[in-house]
Amino acid sequence: MLKQIFFLGDTSLQTAASYLAGCLHHSGWTFDYLPSDQPLTELHLAEPHQLYIISDYPAENISVDLQKRLVENVTNGSNLLMIGGWESFHGMGGNWDGTPIANFLPVEVASEDDRRNCDSPVFLKAHGDHPILSNLPWNDRTPLIGGYNRVIAKRGVQTLLTAERYTAVSSNGDYKLSHESSDPLLVVEENGSSRIATLLTDLAPHWVGPLVDWGDDRIAAQAPNAEGIEVGNLYYQFVSQLISWIGQFPLESSNSV
Repeated sequence: MLKQIFFLGDTSLQTAASYLAGCLHHSGWTFDYLPSDQPLTELHLAEPHQLYIISDYPAENISVDLQKRLVENVTNGSNLLMIGGWESFHGMGGNWDGTPIANFLPVEVASEDDRRNCDSPVFLKAHGDHPILSNLPWNDRTPLIGGYNRVIAKRGVQTLLTAERYTAVSSNGDYKLSHESSDPLLVVEENGSSRIATLLTDLAPHWVGPLVDWGDDRIAAQAPNAEGIEVGNLYYQFVSQLISWIGQFPLESSNSV
């Protein structure tokens, strides 16, 4: 039986990683964790996990041989999610382009700085019907983010969310929005029995923006050895559905519904 989740990055459990860690723990999922400044070793891959999550974790911390091992694990039944950030994809210090893991993702990773730090509204637009998106008010209460990594989705994959970037102008007390660009934000692929996905924004501040407070109710959570968090209930539901589908964990095992 595979161990559940291996979560790499987001600095530390006392900082940005506390957001995803808190959601995982609140959903009843167990995970092993590796901070962003610690390299992956052979010992970490000795026992395969059902889901590997890489978020703000630089490529230089995983040797080429170990990246190939991780990809092999995913090919043989594990699942993989890369989450956006300054040290994800190319970013500023992520430098994943051209690596075995990047080549396995459902997106083309740029060979130059792909960060989009946005000072104007970026709305999330949902596409199609999918378990990750279900029972969330994408149209009636569209969430916003503060930034993302810009990529190109590969052929044959499914883009579930796009980042719709606007400029805002104020005139006589009214605000006018003009559409500026549309980029992939959540891209998924099923490869045999495995699922691979990229979420191009962060789940922690600052790129998560208002998304972290999506919803009217508040969810308080704290993973072991981590800082406590308080987030919106719709944000938590989205994260739970994201992890459940990619990791192939039954939603019944979580508290999200």
